[in-house]
Amino acid sequence: MIVSQRQNIAQWLALLLPAGLLGGALFSQYVLGLAPCEMCYWQRWPHWAAIALGAAGLIALPRVPGLARFLGLAAALAIAASGLIGAFHAGVEYGWWQGFTECTSGVAGASSEDLMKSIMNAPLVRCDQPQWTLFGISLAGFNFLISLGGALLIGLLLRAPARTDRTIAG
Repeated sequence: MIVSQRQNIAQWLALLLPAGLLGGALFSQYVLGLAPCEMCYWQRWPHWAAIALGAAGLIALPRVPGLARFLGLAAALAIAASGLIGAFHAGVEYGWWQGFTECTSGVAGASSEDLMKSIMNAPLVRCDQPQWTLFGISLAGFNFLISLGGALLIGLLLRAPARTDRTIAG
């Protein structure tokens, strides 16, 4: 079976990009001690799915290139979904919009009992407070940028092959 070099690169990218992003998230959590919030976990689920789809696409690539292309595009969509969740999370962190989870709770109520209840029910890790930034971009913001850029690149690589594509015999 003949596989285009673009498709081969796209399939590897569909596996390695989410694996790298998840590896970075786990490293920051378990080595650097940055505790993830609820929305941080939401961003991880699509990456897990993308890893499974990317691995399945690599397995299918030499045997059924059409299926591999479909799985690669599905992985790209999962990666993009994580990026969109990251965009929403970053917007919550930057105060552009209100989060709709309990991890963005503020102090509510006027009575001391309501105040104490708000304090006791406050999340340990808030979604609206970035724990780390670089150049003003939070980890959620980086997930958005890298995931959407990577998903776009995978999609472009998996578009209909051009006549000038080099092929790899498999």
